[in-house]
Amino acid sequence: MRPLRAALLTALVTVVPALTPALAQTKSPSNTAPLPQPSPLPNAPAASTAATDAAYGAYQRGLFVTAFNEATKRAKDNDPAAMTLLGLLYDNGQGVPRDDAKAAQWYKMAAAKGDRDALFALAMFAFEGRAGKRDPAEGARLLGEAAKLGHAAANYDLGLLYLQGQQYPQDFNKAGELFRIAANAGNPEAQYALAVMYKQGRGVPKDPKQAALLLAKASIAGNVDAMVEFAIMQFNGEGTEKDEAAAADTFLRAARRGSPIAQNRLARILMAGRGMPADPVEAIKWHIVAKAAGAGDPELDAFAAKQTPQVRDAAEKAAKKWMSTLVEPKS
Repeated sequence: MRPLRAALLTALVTVVPALTPALAQTKSPSNTAPLPQPSPLPNAPAASTAATDAAYGAYQRGLFVTAFNEATKRAKDNDPAAMTLLGLLYDNGQGVPRDDAKAAQWYKMAAAKGDRDALFALAMFAFEGRAGKRDPAEGARLLGEAAKLGHAAANYDLGLLYLQGQQYPQDFNKAGELFRIAANAGNPEAQYALAVMYKQGRGVPKDPKQAALLLAKASIAGNVDAMVEFAIMQFNGEGTEKDEAAAADTFLRAARRGSPIAQNRLARILMAGRGMPADPVEAIKWHIVAKAAGAGDPELDAFAAKQTPQVRDAAEKAAKKWMSTLVEPKS
């Protein structure tokens, strides 16, 4: 998954308050889950013809030169999906040198023929200032066009704009409608965002059960923030059946995915022996990992201080081993 669009992320100021995890013992910012973020550009748009499928099939197998050649043939026949694929290849520098101008050219040709993926890509270019000056207003317009054609990520990002209240007047109800469209299309970021709104009753009626259902779906799809919030609801029996063992497993999955919040909650579970057997070494290990990422916890500090030197040493070694395996994401 490519990195979040930095320019759009900077431009969007999410105004829905963060959920406060019930297991938190402090109220520092590090103990609240991140809010909805702009969705990343999809790996590849859906092909529109059987012939274009060959080009996309090559793309998905990593045969970018073959994909470029096949898409070029189809683009000569005015196939918008092929044009979008050519834009994507130039956009990412796959099989050809990266060239924002050529990418935008192909995206524009496909967009003129109503290709929603091309419209979405051009919206990102406008927000990021690629192939021209940054133009949030044009980006918002293009998102609207793509959203009307059913593009899930466009509906989600457009919902964020309505939360922000700059390109469009702030409208929580409209944001909720757009998130619902994207969520129903399977967009996990939108499922998480809509769950937050149901949790708080902003833009939609307050409904913990619906929030839990959406968080569960987003968790299955791999949204780490949703995993954390769903685990909290599972642990407390809020909106779903109370199940501390299931919550512990969800926290573990999120912790392994690098969530400091989940790592902190998992440490508490292992300290107390609720949801899984107590394990001082693992508890302190995850506490050290979470603390290194800014999620400190005085109660866990006190717990660690009471353990034997052997337990603390084993935990420190386990934490160092875990952190040594982490790879910094490329910018």
